[in-house]
Amino acid sequence: MPRSTKLLLIALGAVIVVAIVVELSGFGPSGPAVSGGSGAQYQVLRLENPALRLDELDRVRKLEYTGVHRNIFSPTPPPPPPHVPTPAEIKAEHDREAQQPPPPPPPVTVPATFFGYVTDRQTGHKEAFFNDSDDVYVAGEGETLLGRFRVLKIHNDSVDIEEISSGRRVTMTMEEPEPAG
Repeated sequence: MPRSTKLLLIALGAVIVVAIVVELSGFGPSGPAVSGGSGAQYQVLRLENPALRLDELDRVRKLEYTGVHRNIFSPTPPPPPPHVPTPAEIKAEHDREAQQPPPPPPPVTVPATFFGYVTDRQTGHKEAFFNDSDDVYVAGEGETLLGRFRVLKIHNDSVDIEEISSGRRVTMTMEEPEPAG
């Protein structure tokens, strides 16, 4: 037998003997202790009956990320967090709002258009004509219109109206009635 074949068989036999010794001595990866790359040894935990903790699983599922949402591949810094007012700032804002006068009421709007008037020659009493889509209303000076407004004064091209509930006044100018049809 050639000499190289004898050396190869001796080397193979030595490797097999070393593998058997390692397996029997418990130094392999299936042994009770595992060695890390730094030389530290970690003990393998053996759990006989691990129970699934559903409460912990639900808690983890309900977690929501509240940190900064940003693109991790972008070099620009994230925007600053939104300002949360302190109780002192909230109180100062409330005091500032309390000191401001209330806004003025909205202007009076009459849901009709003034389109003409007539004067009685004998008495001089004027009556104004108002149009609300298909309805026509006639109201003289001092009379009520639509149950909410009082006609104060009728002029040649306008009429002064007062809202009865608030006392606010508005002047309506004469408009041409829209043609029917």
